[in-house]
Amino acid sequence: MVGVIGTAEAIKLAQEAGLDLVEVSPNAEPPVCKILDFGKYKYELQKKKAEAKKKQKVVEVKEVQLRPMIDPHDFEIKCKAIKRFIEEGNKVKILMRFRGRELSHQNIGFELLMKIKDQFEELTKVDHSPKLEGKQMIMVISPK
Repeated sequence: MVGVIGTAEAIKLAQEAGLDLVEVSPNAEPPVCKILDFGKYKYELQKKKAEAKKKQKVVEVKEVQLRPMIDPHDFEIKCKAIKRFIEEGNKVKILMRFRGRELSHQNIGFELLMKIKDQFEELTKVDHSPKLEGKQMIMVISPK
């Protein structure tokens, strides 16, 4: 810790030590500089960045497709898949597809999506509530 000194004096001190004068915080008043080996400093920053990248988890969006006239057993299998995706920490996009005359019975599809929402209420939160887009209704849920 040298304190507040002039730029020329700081450069002179760094040269005498055989090191570099590195500006750490340029926006501070006055700017903060350190006398250190710049190559070693850049290497340490690179190592920190690599370590942070290693620790982060990428959240995937898994997709489950349904139809309004789904069999109860098939519905249970789809719910098991949704539960597995949620436990892995992924978001789940539930897609209700309507074909032909099924489009006139959107309430059936909406009720199925609400049933899924209620079934996983303690595990998930709803990112996008059920919304009709063309011939499909979409809902996105993610782990709490």
